[in-house]
Amino acid sequence: MKVLMKGNEALAEAAIRAGCKHFFGYPITPQTELAAYMSKRMPKIGGTYLQAESEVAAINMVLGASAAGVRAMTSSSSPGISLKSEGISYMAGSDLPALIINVQRGGPGLGGIQPSQADYWQATKATGHGDFQILVFAPSTVQEMVDLVSTAFDAAEHWRMPAMILADGMLGQMMEPVTLPEENGQALPEKDWCADGHQNKREHHVINSLYLTPDKLEDLVVERYQRYEQIKAQEQQAEEYLCEDADLVVTAYGASARVVRSAVDMAREQGLKAGLLRPITLWPFPADAMRKAAEHAKAFLTVEMSMGQMVDDVKLAIDCKVPVHFFGRTGGIIPTPAEVLGEIQKLV
Repeated sequence: MKVLMKGNEALAEAAIRAGCKHFFGYPITPQTELAAYMSKRMPKIGGTYLQAESEVAAINMVLGASAAGVRAMTSSSSPGISLKSEGISYMAGSDLPALIINVQRGGPGLGGIQPSQADYWQATKATGHGDFQILVFAPSTVQEMVDLVSTAFDAAEHWRMPAMILADGMLGQMMEPVTLPEENGQALPEKDWCADGHQNKREHHVINSLYLTPDKLEDLVVERYQRYEQIKAQEQQAEEYLCEDADLVVTAYGASARVVRSAVDMAREQGLKAGLLRPITLWPFPADAMRKAAEHAKAFLTVEMSMGQMVDDVKLAIDCKVPVHFFGRTGGIIPTPAEVLGEIQKLV
């Protein structure tokens, strides 16, 4: 049965149904409804809702909960994610899974509360200090936000690393019909590494990201990057729409991809061979799908609500075999289908 839900609230309900009973957060527009929903639901299911004194405190509470072996999550918007970056790095260095949701707003600085995609670099390349990556999922509908919550939790726990759902103010605030998953009545898989009390039945488990011996730290980082190569081979996700014969492949993710799909339909009506290639995972980036499209495309056009943060990843994925163009709006402005169609007409 479908229900009409706001994106932020759908994310929260999906997390609960995926077995998350521990939420730590702090209010910031445009994601506050997510935390507010959790504050109502968590006490009713015997879970934990805690509004921390700051974003810094919230992410460290997630770290502690994850270290104890439970599913935990936090949510914020762009400036708040910046404050969480140290804790995210500590979690990556401790090989801890958790779900982080970023409902992006315009920036830099306090910027504005309108939709943005200007946190792409932060999410995929610089979530915190040190050599590490996190899993990044980019939904384009409220239903996909619901579906990707469980996917993100499962992948984070399988690979023992943080995962992020990179949404934006448009997706967080819009209402759409969604089909919610059934309540997760099954026990979550046990974690044989967590620090949940040994009861003298096993060795002590120590969760730590501090290694003062350079050789030991290097070995751990190298092992982590070997794991990342496995993730790149197994976790790439992308959607292809009318790409089979496309002369111009338009790449866009999240809310921007909704606009591009309409523009591609308009272009096809005019006889212009355009297609949409939508990354669903921003890390690992769907390089395989990009390379496949580059075998027949004459050019790529990247559309973003930023100044073009994904452009270099597209160029690298296709080894610059064909030109990669860019069109974007920033500051909280959403590009229109007519604007994107105009760019397609210029290029085809």
